[in-house]
Amino acid sequence: MNWKNIRDGKMGKEAFFKRAVILDALRQWFRDQEFLEVETPLMVKHPGMEPHLNLFSSHFEAESGSYKEKRFLHTSPEYSMKKLLGAGFTKIFQLTKVFRNGEIGQNHNPEFTMLEWYRTEADYQDIMDDTENMIRYIAEQIQENGGNQEICEFLLQQTPWERLTVHEAFKRYANMDLNELRDFESLKTAVEQKNYTLNTNYDWDDLFFLVLLNEIEPHLGKERPQFLIDYPASQAALAKKKSDDPFWAERFELYVKGVELCNAFSELIDPVEQKERLEEEWQLRKDLGKETYDIDESFLEALSTMPPSGGNALGIDRLVMLLLGKKNLKEVLLFPWEDV
Repeated sequence: MNWKNIRDGKMGKEAFFKRAVILDALRQWFRDQEFLEVETPLMVKHPGMEPHLNLFSSHFEAESGSYKEKRFLHTSPEYSMKKLLGAGFTKIFQLTKVFRNGEIGQNHNPEFTMLEWYRTEADYQDIMDDTENMIRYIAEQIQENGGNQEICEFLLQQTPWERLTVHEAFKRYANMDLNELRDFESLKTAVEQKNYTLNTNYDWDDLFFLVLLNEIEPHLGKERPQFLIDYPASQAALAKKKSDDPFWAERFELYVKGVELCNAFSELIDPVEQKERLEEEWQLRKDLGKETYDIDESFLEALSTMPPSGGNALGIDRLVMLLLGKKNLKEVLLFPWEDV
């Protein structure tokens, strides 16, 4: 247990003081950019519909026993924050706990800290600017306060960070042209030629991720920080599709030294299209045998008054781990999952 290791002198407190410096710098950057810090509920009626996430749930019960309602610990504050954009807020950020059942490992903890921010009249290119500027600002602050010098220099000396499309990444690292492999059979043939073992129930996205995880991700962010941008729209149900080619969506992830730090979009604000895409995810969850629940109609309603916007969700524990030169999330959590 981290707290026992600290008590017994087996582990220092320094990492946790440095974590506080990082969070202070983060909040200062957002204040300087005139963002408002907000708080939204941890337990919600309608969680995100992402097909591959598993949830924690509980029930509210009236003292009389006459009323009982199921709630879910959110996997992201996205729906709630977009409702605030629909209500007229323009620049908002939040530091909150989020919960994803079953996710545990070197870079995962079932309960973790998420930074999420949104701003109106912006797109994913603007959010990439935000992300780079914010992380570089934090790196400057922690470099002066005991951060890992090698990582801080890596983040500060190389600018601007590369913006690499998924299409370019597959050509560069896997010698595959996804524009020629947009249907299942074509991609399946190309993947089989690489001698992968395929499950009979794989779909196009499964094949895509097989190559991404094995041939693309190991290279990302190694020589310089890299934004991986323009994902297939099938993997970005809450993102705006690219106007010149709707096969792709305006989504990005940031990689630093092989660690994926965030997931961001130009936000989809068409409630009709959003409902269709959530229904597709609902069906996929059902097909995968996962729990299903109703679509959040108030979220769709908020999109009708939400202006064009961009947003990002960034894992704080991973960012702290990176900036302090640690190799495991447990090293930056006072109470890792196993110890609670």
